[in-house]
Amino acid sequence: MIAYLPLLAALGCGLALLLPALDERADLVVTRAALSLFGDYVAEDGPRRRRQRDLMRAAHVAGTHRTYAAKTLLYAGVLGVAGSVAGVYAAAGLLSALEVSEAALRETLPASIGFVAGVTRLTALELPQLFLLLTLASATLGAALAVGMYYGRWELLDQRAHARGTEIDATLPRTVAFMYALSRSGMPFPRVMDTLAENEAVYGEAATELSVAVRDMNAFGTDALTALQRTSRRTPSDDLADFAENLASVLGTGQPVSAFLSDQYELYQEEAEAKQQRYLELLSTFAEAYVTALVAGPLFFITILVVIGLVLEDTLPLLRVVVYLGVPLATFGFVVYVDSVTQGIGGTETVDLSEAIDDGVEARDTANAGAEGSPRPDGGVAGDSPAGDRWAASRERLRAYDRIRTLRRWAASPVESVLDAPRTVFLVSVPLAVVGLLAFAFPITLGPPAEMVGQVERPIAAATALVLASYAGVYEARKRRIRRIESAVPDFLDRLASVNEAGTSVVGSVRRVADSNLEALTEDLRRTRRDIDWGADVGAALRRLERRVRSPMTSRAVALITNAMRASGDVGPVLRIAADEARATWSLRRERRQVMLTYLLVIYISFLVFLGIIASLSVSFIPAIEEAAISGTGAGAGDLPGAPSGAGGITDGLGEIDATAYEQLFFHAAAIQAVCSGLVAGQLGEGSVRDGVKHVVVLLALTLAAFLVIDLL
Repeated sequence: MIAYLPLLAALGCGLALLLPALDERADLVVTRAALSLFGDYVAEDGPRRRRQRDLMRAAHVAGTHRTYAAKTLLYAGVLGVAGSVAGVYAAAGLLSALEVSEAALRETLPASIGFVAGVTRLTALELPQLFLLLTLASATLGAALAVGMYYGRWELLDQRAHARGTEIDATLPRTVAFMYALSRSGMPFPRVMDTLAENEAVYGEAATELSVAVRDMNAFGTDALTALQRTSRRTPSDDLADFAENLASVLGTGQPVSAFLSDQYELYQEEAEAKQQRYLELLSTFAEAYVTALVAGPLFFITILVVIGLVLEDTLPLLRVVVYLGVPLATFGFVVYVDSVTQGIGGTETVDLSEAIDDGVEARDTANAGAEGSPRPDGGVAGDSPAGDRWAASRERLRAYDRIRTLRRWAASPVESVLDAPRTVFLVSVPLAVVGLLAFAFPITLGPPAEMVGQVERPIAAATALVLASYAGVYEARKRRIRRIESAVPDFLDRLASVNEAGTSVVGSVRRVADSNLEALTEDLRRTRRDIDWGADVGAALRRLERRVRSPMTSRAVALITNAMRASGDVGPVLRIAADEARATWSLRRERRQVMLTYLLVIYISFLVFLGIIASLSVSFIPAIEEAAISGTGAGAGDLPGAPSGAGGITDGLGEIDATAYEQLFFHAAAIQAVCSGLVAGQLGEGSVRDGVKHVVVLLALTLAAFLVIDLL
């Protein structure tokens, strides 16, 4: 055991590098150690340091360059030492594994690769040569880990910067539309920038990047031109760099900002349409590549290996490698690559739920400002009077009530809570699937591993399909609801603008529009009108509408309306701009779904072809070969002139065929391909593997039905 202590220490040091990501105190200890060891070295100014600092700013990484660079060197050093120790043990393990005679290894290996047996001579090395081997192995592994960690951390920043750049490009049109609408309403430009920074969670990375310029102006007193020029140099997005530079020029020359923003908005809308076309062409290429390389390719390979395995020699081990490792890993790599290439297309389509706080909780938090122990305006502390705080017990009950508000929401509206978080359905579906699996698949009859697996494989596939079906049902219900609501948002904004332009106030416009038919948005708008009738102001009523709907497009519309009302009561032109932006976004999204529907059908058809060929091999080919092998064991055929030597003639090479193993492998191949094809269909068709869960359920159901028919045949 003592001999393995250095190896255990090396592995412990490697695992300790994960602690800073899990615990703040561990991160503080590691940071102090890194700064004490490498802080002075990385603090030296130079071109490399400036490039790395710019990269950190582009990636929007918290912390200083000195801290990040020092921790990078510390991680590389620790991994280098740990890798060196592990390299010694790896070389020793290799020598132990080679303790076999060269002659015996040559007899085992085919003649074409018999030269590999020469590696067994390593065990006969003398002490100096052995020391050199261990040193070389230690230095190689240690250096590889150290260099990989050092460059890997900086490469990770580069990838994050690239991802932010694509996300900024995707969200820039709607951000410019927001700025244009607010400036069109008469709001001063500094206030426009402040408002954009306040709503960065709604408008995405472009707003987040511009909010850095806002903080420079507000916190450090930087003028707008300098702040925008710094943004153009710092941002990873070329589009935003050009926009910030041009905006700074417009501000410097005194030209109208609204006219400039109007031109930029139209320009970005045209670019968005062009990018959409290029994106659809790219997705079509990916779909064709997937069908060719990861559906037809594995099918062809499996078919060839099955024929070779049945006629010449056993290929089941290679088939298992292809089915259980090759197809899943290749599909995973394909999905990751597609996601990285198409990342940011369409922009962020999520809502930051942390921004949505209940009005009641806000009111109670404000009321608690005078609670016991809190500061008072005169410098004292509430509750320091002799009589004490007579409302302390009531406030404590309110705080306890707030702590369980999540449970109260679940109890009050469980269906809406599940729709807001579809993952929570797993808390019910997985235990039910496990219980059903135990009820239908057990007890398992003991026997060979293949037979035991055969007893549970179909129930496991069915249980998996049911679990995924529950998630897909909830996810799709929520998505379709949001889609129906967002389809009505452009009409809502247009009608609101028309009524307001006719001379009606914003309050009257909301009341008038709420009486009209806006399909899925009608009921929520009527609740908004009731909020206004019961005394709520328009801004609060619209924010409650936003929290009920939880739709990105609705959030942007509400943010624009509520902020435009602060500048002017004439919000008609602003609403027209918002309606145009919402309609353009909806149109691009609908076009993508229509175009990708064709390729979804191609993926389904290719899977059906895959399933059909697998079924043909199971129903026709394997039984025919098995029957030929059995009939070929009879005598007489080999006695005919010209026939091959042996008892079976052309079937002489056929041995005992394990048809059950092949059929079991075919089922696993079809099930794995169903999961992979479904996830790829979701990634290509709708931009997320979560959208592919419903396709996985359908394809798994087709697989189970097909093999049920095969069993009946």
